[in-house]
Amino acid sequence: MNKARDTKPHIGIFGRRNNGKSSLINALTGQEIAIVSEVPGTTTDPVKKSLEIDGVGPAILIDTAGIDDTGVLGEKRIAKSKEILKIIDLAILVISHNMFDETEKELISDFRSHEVPFLILHNKSDEVPVGTDLARVIREKYQVPVLDFCATHPSNLEEVASLIRETIPETAYRKRTLVGDLIKPGDVVVLITPIDTEAPEGRMILPQMQVIRDVLDHDGVCVVLKENEVAAHVKKMSPKPVLVITDSQVFPKANAAVPEDILLTSFSIVLARQKGAFEAYLKGTPKIADLTNGDRILILESCTHHVTCDDIGRIKIPRWLREFTGKSLEFDVVAGLTSVQRPITDYALIVQCGGCMITRKQIHQRLKPAIDAGIPVTNYGMMIAFVHGIFDRAIRPFVRGK
Repeated sequence: MNKARDTKPHIGIFGRRNNGKSSLINALTGQEIAIVSEVPGTTTDPVKKSLEIDGVGPAILIDTAGIDDTGVLGEKRIAKSKEILKIIDLAILVISHNMFDETEKELISDFRSHEVPFLILHNKSDEVPVGTDLARVIREKYQVPVLDFCATHPSNLEEVASLIRETIPETAYRKRTLVGDLIKPGDVVVLITPIDTEAPEGRMILPQMQVIRDVLDHDGVCVVLKENEVAAHVKKMSPKPVLVITDSQVFPKANAAVPEDILLTSFSIVLARQKGAFEAYLKGTPKIADLTNGDRILILESCTHHVTCDDIGRIKIPRWLREFTGKSLEFDVVAGLTSVQRPITDYALIVQCGGCMITRKQIHQRLKPAIDAGIPVTNYGMMIAFVHGIFDRAIRPFVRGK
């Protein structure tokens, strides 16, 4: 399953085999999406399905294998299911027949260690309703309600949806503006968008489209230019732009072409503020100057793509860092949300891309081990601005008044 292709909130369904996780998916979506069987262990790999939840919007449901699976293969399935905790915004724990012991308690501990909010559904309530004592113990110990449910004959789907709305963090579905708080109606924003070998044929890249939409949503005016047209247009524009956003790869050209009295930043930095570990980036980026010979650097991409001869993550960033530091540096690149093979403490610096293809939660979970270990983190745009001597200017739109 490609876990890095959707920025909608992700909801994971967990529980023992045959507790009705797949039936819950089918009930919530109103479709026969997940295979349902009396045979334990029917669901082997996590399965994703889109769902519209009133008050939340579009979301992704993820059906997982049973947490009580057995055997060598079963252990692998459980491990794969628990990997999902790194990318979800909400967990639904499905129990039945009042069975709640160390298996469920351990899973809840995993929820909490990954900072995943959760709710509990007691399924198959037509056979055995949730016991009063169990519901009270769970409420008192975990501060979460237990809702009786019957996935095969659902009569309280709205109650489930309401519980989801109450439990899922607003940050999972209510996106922070990209630039709307920086502009007023009628303000002009210039976007510098190179058309090079990495530009998709016949369309704009996702961050550019997202910024255009955000500017329009806030009644601003967008002017889109290639990098070789900026100098000729920006200086004579009236009214002049209040903000220029550039592709990070042409930061030096943009810096030279845009007058100092006009705010300048990059798409990557705009995205970093919206859903990245922005404060950690601000602290970590200057640590680039402290890199020494032999340091290993981890570059995290949020998507998989065709690698070109001038790829930013694999070619340009390593080159720029080596040129800036004058040091012999080692680099690892990990795409999507693939596991990092080395211990995180092997790295002297983590460089995260803008993250347009993943959620805020996924970025924070991705970077948390490094931040907890005290390893500096930065992102593409901030790193590029720093090594070209324009870091202070690039972050100025977002740190004014601090």
